[in-house]
Amino acid sequence: MNRRKWLAGVSAGLCGAAWPPGHAQPVDMPRSLAVLDFELVDDQNNPLTKAAQEVRLRNATQQLERELAERQLYRIVALAPAQELLRKLRAQQEFMYRCDDCAAQVGKLLGVDLVMATWVQKVSELILNVNVQILDVKAEKVVFSKSVDMRGNDDVSWTRAVRFLVRDMAEKRERNPKYGQ
Repeated sequence: MNRRKWLAGVSAGLCGAAWPPGHAQPVDMPRSLAVLDFELVDDQNNPLTKAAQEVRLRNATQQLERELAERQLYRIVALAPAQELLRKLRAQQEFMYRCDDCAAQVGKLLGVDLVMATWVQKVSELILNVNVQILDVKAEKVVFSKSVDMRGNDDVSWTRAVRFLVRDMAEKRERNPKYGQ
């Protein structure tokens, strides 16, 4: 990759901007992705675990963004410019992952290629699963879904589940460059 393409890619990534209209994105440049905050689907609503789960949700989102970026699967774009829209949409929707149009709105506002909705479904204190779904903003359709089961509702199991999710995506991307796109 020449220096100009590298600098342009780094600049776009740091600014959180998509590739400029009318300019082709370099072939070796990862697609831009905004990761929506993890949400919890929990029918038990146990008040004893609520505070710890809120922290785990935030940590899982940060870990997912970091690991996707480190493995260069996507060019992660910050949600900060879309916070006002996200607040409005969350007031209208129980869960963002159930609203493809919400993801499309956020993606268009941020100028990204893809938006990843994320959620954890808690079946019990022992059985949970981490879910991700990627929407192609331009096509306005879901192009990828993945779920990883975890055992135990503690920091270690959440961290391992996110790590496995990203590692599995990276390994499959090595074999199929279109995986998760």
